[in-house]
Amino acid sequence: MSSLSPERSLLVDFITEAYPMSVSLASDIAGRFYPVRLSKGAFFLKEGTICNEYLFLTDGFMRSYAFDPDGNDITTGFHRRKQVVFEVSSFFHRIPSRENIHAITACTGIAITYTTLNELFHTLPEFREFGRSILVGGFTNLKSRMLSTITETAETRYLQLLKTNPDIFQHAPLRTIASYLGITDTSLSRIRKEISGK
Repeated sequence: MSSLSPERSLLVDFITEAYPMSVSLASDIAGRFYPVRLSKGAFFLKEGTICNEYLFLTDGFMRSYAFDPDGNDITTGFHRRKQVVFEVSSFFHRIPSRENIHAITACTGIAITYTTLNELFHTLPEFREFGRSILVGGFTNLKSRMLSTITETAETRYLQLLKTNPDIFQHAPLRTIASYLGITDTSLSRIRKEISGK
């Protein structure tokens, strides 16, 4: 592990926490990843292109968004340090993405291409199980978010986001947070004002 860069060491920890495997094997996997740097505002993925990279974000903050029929950009996700960033449908089905992913702050990470990831999936059962674990976690989070939009009030969703991801409020404009919560900017401002007055 001492010969690994800090970014790859961070990935090794992430891999072994997600799925039990030897540090040696996780280090070999991490060695297949290459450095990625994005300046603030740069795109990791643009709508209409195929996602070809599976990124492990080691520093910075990113946002995913798509456009509604009226041309408004709606936030579909936020990505922070020690999270995997990619557009799953585009990446695995090799179809043009319907989402954009861009850097809200300057970002660093390490990535692996679709081709190399597939090679690892087919040759290393441990990596395949790690990938399955990440996908299940992502699906679970997506389902929880969908259900919270249906069953919880806007204020409850806001408080939950504030509790679980407080760093979002340090980096993302309020309008993008409002669209992520499925409410208007005005509603979010009202909720924040009411809570601060309690």
